[in-house]
Order: sequence, then structure tokens, then C-alpha cells
Amino acid sequence: MARAHVSIGDVLNQLREEFPEITISKIRFLESQGLVDPERTPSGYRKFYNGDVERLRWILREQREHFLPLKVIKERLDEIDRNGGFEDSPEAKAEATEAVAQLFASVRTEAVATAPVRTEADDVADSLADDGAEAFLGDNGGAILTRSELAQLAGLDDAGLAELEAYGFLKPSVTTSDRALFDDDALAIARIAQAFMRFGIEPRHLRMYRAFVEREASLFEQVLLPYRRQRNPEARAREIETLSELAGLGRRLRTALLQQNVRRSFGS
Repeated sequence: MARAHVSIGDVLNQLREEFPEITISKIRFLESQGLVDPERTPSGYRKFYNGDVERLRWILREQREHFLPLKVIKERLDEIDRNGGFEDSPEAKAEATEAVAQLFASVRTEAVATAPVRTEADDVADSLADDGAEAFLGDNGGAILTRSELAQLAGLDDAGLAELEAYGFLKPSVTTSDRALFDDDALAIARIAQAFMRFGIEPRHLRMYRAFVEREASLFEQVLLPYRRQRNPEARAREIETLSELAGLGRRLRTALLQQNVRRSFGS
């Protein structure tokens, strides 16, 4: 009997509850660094088994909780592989398959009761990332969503999307004669902004975040400059890894400072 496997889109759904910021691009990057190696069908589709999903989950936890560089994570993964690797038994496969089925059932139920969660744009995004069509994404800067698709997936109306554009939060990755295309970063920003809006915090109130990010990016560029000057694949990989570490440290520092200020404000 063939082993049960899932697509990269299914993996994304399994991991997103614990890691809301996970994207297909992130999974593909970890694969490019040799941290995960899913099987491929003859046509190029990725086949993820339970062991692959648990491996990704472990990697993401190590990055989030311990801020380990990818080199150290890979060394630890090699040790785990020598000891038998991650659980990938038939029983685990059956449990994973049932979990995926339950997940999709709950998503469909919620979509019917509230607003559409999954659209054809999601299917396009998954298929483009999973069918070996990296050339399309490369040529288009990873942009796969039209403006209307972006608004629908983020739960925004046209006015909300226009306001985000007006304050510089959203910009098309690719503009052609007949349409503008947005990438998954734009989708993440739009979804976060929409969550803020539910609390009455509008895009104009969020400008401080954009200003801070621009200053933070300028600071990080000074650290990354030596890698960019080398112009080779190894330096590029190290640049991406270093940026990931710096971004993690930045998030951790902001969280600690925010907690400190809140405690002081409430006298706790």
C-alpha cells in the first residue's frame, strides 16, 4: 500500500496554527538549504510525509525559541537522522491523514458560516509552488495575486486596501499593462493590518511600524553588506541566514520592550 502524503499547501495548513507567519517561500527556502528533502513525483510535485512535517515543525521551533543559525540546526538534524530521524511510521501516517481531513472539514465549515477563506487564488499559489514552476515565480518576483484576490484573501474591502496602498504598506511586485501582481509578503501585511482594523487601529496609525522597519532595515543592511559584496551562492545563503537571525532578535527585543512598558503602565 502506498504511503499517505500531502502537498506543500497541506503542510502549510498543518503548520500555520503554530507558526502563523509560515509561507510556501519559507518552506522552499529551508528545502534549498538542505534542511528538508521531500520526495518528488516524476512531474515535479513535492510529496511530504509525516516525518517531513515534523522535521519542519522542529526546525521552526528551534528558530523561534532558540534563535539558532541554520548551520547549527542542520548539525542537530544530522544527529537526529543518525538516531533514526523523525517519526514516519504507518500509524503516524494514518493519524496525520485523519488530522488533515479534519482540518479541511473545519475550514470548509467555517468558510460556509462566515466568509470565504480559501479561493482559487490559494489553489493557484499552491500549484505554482508545488508543480515545479519556480521559473514563473522567479520571473514575476513571487507575485501571484491580483489586487482583487489580495483584498478577498485578506478580508479587506477596496477602501481598506486603497488606504494601505496610500500609506505605503502595499506595493505591487509586478505591474503589467493589464494588471498588478502582489506577493505573499503583501498578503501577510494586509492580513495583519486587517486584524489591527478590528480593534479600530487604522493604517494611518500603523505608520510608526513602517518608519521603524525602514530604520531597522537600514541598520541590518550595514551588517549584511560584506556578504553582498562577495556575490556568490555561499555568501547569499549566509546573508539570508543572518537576516533571519537579526529579524528574530529584533522581534524578541520589541516583544520584551513592549512587555516592560505595559507592566510599568499598569504598575505590575
